[in-house]
Amino acid sequence: MARPTTNSTAAARAKPAARRNVLPGRLSPGMACDTAFRIIARRHLDAVLAQHDGTCRGDPDALHQIRIALTHLRTAIRFFSPMDDDALRPDVWAELKWLNSQLGMVRDLDVAIERVVAESGNELAVVAELQHWDEKRAESHRLLARALQSARFRRLVEHTSAWIESGPWSTRRSKEAVRLRRCPLADHATARLAEWEETLLKKARKLGKLDVEKRHKLRLLNKRVTYSVESLADLFADESLTKQKSILKQLRKAQKSLGQLNDDARGQALAASLNEIVPEAGIRFLDRKREKKLLRAASKAYRKLDKAKPFRSSDLAPNAQPED
Repeated sequence: MARPTTNSTAAARAKPAARRNVLPGRLSPGMACDTAFRIIARRHLDAVLAQHDGTCRGDPDALHQIRIALTHLRTAIRFFSPMDDDALRPDVWAELKWLNSQLGMVRDLDVAIERVVAESGNELAVVAELQHWDEKRAESHRLLARALQSARFRRLVEHTSAWIESGPWSTRRSKEAVRLRRCPLADHATARLAEWEETLLKKARKLGKLDVEKRHKLRLLNKRVTYSVESLADLFADESLTKQKSILKQLRKAQKSLGQLNDDARGQALAASLNEIVPEAGIRFLDRKREKKLLRAASKAYRKLDKAKPFRSSDLAPNAQPED
């Protein structure tokens, strides 16, 4: 598989904005939400940059990690809404969405190719099919590498970083804006996680009746809850670690099953574009038995999560007081 090289200084040129705020190394329950948002968002933006060069070189692992970091960052922005809602946020969001779309096509092809390889053995017909998949992946990666080395990507990093540090959201003087920024992290986190959990479980009860698009939306909501809990790991008191791990275990089980179902749907769509060259390429992504098995696994995880009632009482230090 062709792997274009990249200028090794590309990531260095895409520097975050100067960070004037000296922040604690860890989250704490009474920490103000504005401080917590900066800590979490910085971590994930830095993680995006850490995988930049590897992704440009064509490393599938780096590509996977940069997508995870980017999704974590976008989740953090959602998590702290409406505190961070301001005039610049739509532009920041649009650019992060653009980057996600650039990464998504290559990642979808990587997953589809892994599936083809896993099921192929040494069949000559499949070897020929893989050549076409690889050509499609190489072309998509060339476009991705170009995007990651572009002035648009560098501006995205600079503008997103500047917005995290000192966007209009951070200086608004209305009583409500000040209240949102000063709200203890534990209070906000408990309320937001409870809200998202309720929505997730309500939709999950209808899992067997959801079409591909609605199932995809459920997967995104599941990912939002999972990544938020992961980002808040500093907050969980020692005695609640067991419960936190149990919550994450069920969320990740559901996420894995829904992710595989989504990969199958994406693989089928990608295979359709090869049908003229490789007739019936999409058949390998149609497996009703596999679909039923994955749906059962996700449903079981959601039942266990519902029984645990994870966010209906605070595990994040209730009645936390704001820190000075």
